[in-house]
Amino acid sequence: MKMVVKGTGELPLAAKVLLEEHSGSRIFAIHGEMGAGKTTFIKAICNYLGCTDTALSPTFTLVNEYLRPGSDPVYHFDFYRINTITEVFDFGIEEYLGGEYYCFLEWPEKIEKILPGNTTEVHITVNPDGSRTIES
Repeated sequence: MKMVVKGTGELPLAAKVLLEEHSGSRIFAIHGEMGAGKTTFIKAICNYLGCTDTALSPTFTLVNEYLRPGSDPVYHFDFYRINTITEVFDFGIEEYLGGEYYCFLEWPEKIEKILPGNTTEVHITVNPDGSRTIES
């Protein structure tokens, strides 16, 4: 998948395309520089999935759980503040990554050594005109 997104109004389509093209995937590593729109894109994905909670950056809590009526929850991680990989084992990351739930990971490069082989890598690049290129 490769899409150029010119504004937040195009994110719902990008979310739909990503999830359809990777319909068997449950773990998504979202890469991008600070301010690239990782959280905003994850919010669009959660809306597409029917989450009833508002997706917010879990920078300080490390993980947020979003509920979906009649379905499994969605987990949103932010590893920006992780200093050592041991920190993620302290809250049981292996249970999340080994489960059947959707997991969306910001700053996944901080834990890339433990990411499962079936992780879908998503890269958000900020273009000179302010648009974003989303690739998986």
